[in-house]
Amino acid sequence: MILEYYRVRENAHPPTRANPSDAGLDVYYNPEKPQVVEIQPGENAVLGTGLRVGIPHGYMLQVMNRSGMAAKKSLVVGAHCIDSGYDGEIFIDVHNVGTEAQAIVPKTKIAQLVMVPVVPFRAVETRTGDLYGWQPITISARGEDGFGSTGE
Repeated sequence: MILEYYRVRENAHPPTRANPSDAGLDVYYNPEKPQVVEIQPGENAVLGTGLRVGIPHGYMLQVMNRSGMAAKKSLVVGAHCIDSGYDGEIFIDVHNVGTEAQAIVPKTKIAQLVMVPVVPFRAVETRTGDLYGWQPITISARGEDGFGSTGE
């Protein structure tokens, strides 16, 4: 599959894949003006990638953490789902979950984009509260049991 991209800023670093077997494409911090961003503990920053992408219908891009940033700098990305209908610049919400301020300089890898198929669905309200009772669609007998219901 091909994912077309456009550099919103001429100096924007293109997405890369470090290894052919990597699931995602790395994206970089590419601000309009070269500036270092410092993220304090417990805070977040929304960082521009300088990229627009053409996501095919039936797919989405999920923004995922980069393991090195999470493990070494305690920087994780917020929940991101980039729909196929969006064609603006991609911004990444980066959170500092650590105890020290972290600086991000331009051209730093900040996240990875993973292409995910989307299953079209619609929500149908039931008025009885008996979910799936009229036609079982699950093989689980879990019911309303939640945390810890399947063991430790």
